Amino acid sequence: MRPHLVTSLAASSIPRLTNPTSTRTFVTSSSSSALRTLSTRSTTVTTHRAYSSLKKPQEQTTTSNQNIKIPSLASATMSTPINANAVLDLVKARRTYYALNKELVISKERVEEIVKDALAHVPSSFNSQSNRVLVLFGADHDKLWDITAEVLKAIVPADSWQGTAQRIAGFKGGAATVLFFEDQDVIDTFQEKFAIYADKFPIWANQSDAMLQFTVWTALEAEGLGANLQHYNPLIDQRVTAEWKVPESWKLNAQLVIGGRAGEAGPKEFVPIEKIYKSAGN
Repeated sequence: MRPHLVTSLAASSIPRLTNPTSTRTFVTSSSSSALRTLSTRSTTVTTHRAYSSLKKPQEQTTTSNQNIKIPSLASATMSTPINANAVLDLVKARRTYYALNKELVISKERVEEIVKDALAHVPSSFNSQSNRVLVLFGADHDKLWDITAEVLKAIVPADSWQGTAQRIAGFKGGAATVLFFEDQDVIDTFQEKFAIYADKFPIWANQSDAMLQFTVWTALEAEGLGANLQHYNPLIDQRVTAEWKVPESWKLNAQLVIGGRAGEAGPKEFVPIEKIYKSAGN
């Protein structure tokens, strides 16, 4: 199976998401209780209609987030607006799944559509668009993790190899891998064009890539897949470049392993919010 290089920005197939609005009828006269009652009913009915479509999305739950309802991305249309809580529910439900199998619960084409949309719309500094992606399915996915095992076996002590081999086998047991890169040629160009920010562009590019990773991870899990993020770069960089004819300017940053969920995500602990959050002003 040929790998799928995403080298250009695809037009998004997901319409812009708008804030939900409601229509309200207000009566200024306070002399008629009947009119006030009618006004209240009108407000309630129209508001209910504006939000009614949010109550019937495709839903999924995870063991650790049983109360989180996840709306399908496909349900978010111009006629079905979502609000911040729907987005945050997806963020909260995104978890790390190490136990994966080769069953994709969505089509290969849908996986590519999600990745392309995220790649096109995740922001980047000065709209530099330095993110690049390679998606490997099937035999190419397996080959990636065989290569990773070969590279690691040459440097991992023999008495530690068994545990490493099991981890790599777990990643190979998934269905596909999304590899995230930064195009160094793009970064170099912007460093030259805006020399005053030259030392910042590598940092900003990395931040944009991180947003892309999170977006793809969250979106794919919203479709029912499991995923975990790995970082075997730069150990495998040269092999990846040679095997899949990746441009030399593409610098590998991370590998998102995806597949069917063969187990549950582990428990997640949280730092008390008062230790990590501050606010100021009225």
